[in-house]
Amino acid sequence: MKIIWTFTLLMIPGVLSSISVTGYSGGGVSITCRYDRGYTDNKKYFCKGEWSSCSYLIKTNKKNKWVDSGRFSLYDDTRAAVFTVTIRDLSEQDSGTYRCAVDKSGIDFYTEVNLNVVAGQQIRTMTGYSEGNIIMNFKYEMQQKNLLIDVCNTEALQCFTLINTDRAAEWTHDGRFSVHDDRSKGFLHVFIRDLNVKDSGEYKIIVTVSEDYSFFSEFYLDIKKAADCCQKSISLSAAAGGSVNISCRYPQSHSADVKFVCRRSGSDLCAEETSVKESRRWSAEGQMQLYDDREQQLLTGIISHVTQRHSAEYWCGVQSDQGHKSFITRVLVSVTDITKTNSPPPPPPSSSSPSSSLSSSSPTSSSSPPKSSSSSSSSSASSFSSVRSPLITSVSKSSPSSFTSAGAEVQSCDSWFSL
Repeated sequence: MKIIWTFTLLMIPGVLSSISVTGYSGGGVSITCRYDRGYTDNKKYFCKGEWSSCSYLIKTNKKNKWVDSGRFSLYDDTRAAVFTVTIRDLSEQDSGTYRCAVDKSGIDFYTEVNLNVVAGQQIRTMTGYSEGNIIMNFKYEMQQKNLLIDVCNTEALQCFTLINTDRAAEWTHDGRFSVHDDRSKGFLHVFIRDLNVKDSGEYKIIVTVSEDYSFFSEFYLDIKKAADCCQKSISLSAAAGGSVNISCRYPQSHSADVKFVCRRSGSDLCAEETSVKESRRWSAEGQMQLYDDREQQLLTGIISHVTQRHSAEYWCGVQSDQGHKSFITRVLVSVTDITKTNSPPPPPPSSSSPSSSLSSSSPTSSSSPPKSSSSSSSSSASSFSSVRSPLITSVSKSSPSSFTSAGAEVQSCDSWFSL
């Protein structure tokens, strides 16, 4: 019978006798195992259980290349005298004691690995829309300092880093990508703005806890053309004291999802957010009211008694049950204070001049959207509907230029808006 000795740091410098590893169900972990340089030619293996019943999960004599065996992969880096073991698609049943070891005659050297798998929701596929934005929220329970976080695009078994950070409670930006490690709430937020169809592909978020291990989450990002379903951007103008009616279409695949209208203001990514969870029921928060008609795939929003404070950038979007938000249609609202205009007084009325009047509309029923007294059309009328109150003076197309996110979970970021 083989004998295995566990070496401590005092016995073999640089070799750990035991490490504790935390992973999350549905995700994966990568464990680094060190060995003496004199054993670079030996086989390496990874097994589970006590030595008397330790069963091989993966074993190989191949060097400097990945070897796969089901959910397990092993890479023996002979130049660094370490081998890395990766476990994917973790479940709580994977919790237990493992050993990464060097196979040799008589005595096998090993490092004991105590793995604890925590239940958690994993995002498998995310859907975004061209020229829109997306926010992804990943829950974790790490309290260690100096975590290194990488977001990368995986191609041909390689991970091309798009952005990384080791700063907690701060935003890190790199081009269209932003990362926020909200350690106090145990959330990692990843933002991608100005999406395009070329962003579709496999991604991995890696959190390096120590030199001994990291945990990761893999997902597929599917970016669809917004023109296939929805208007990308609109601009609305209204007079102070009236109402602004916003109407945004969304894909049928999101009918059951929560809908929201998010307002960006100053340094807050989403200073005000109103959401609606039920179909054909009004949801109100402050001066914003929302109505979701799931049969028509139409989200209607009304901002009543507007002032210049409501001149801002808004986004219509959907929130999936997988923990991410897709921002689909950008809405720019401009409110004119009619009491401060410098326009000359109108000429006196004449018998040949038609009279006109202005009025504002507001919802009067909890189960049906308001009727509008006017409507607008454009070359994309078949994919977008805009409902205006009589106080709205113009509707025009524009192109999105910045990014917004979920305000309930996202902290302020002054530097984001300077991008």
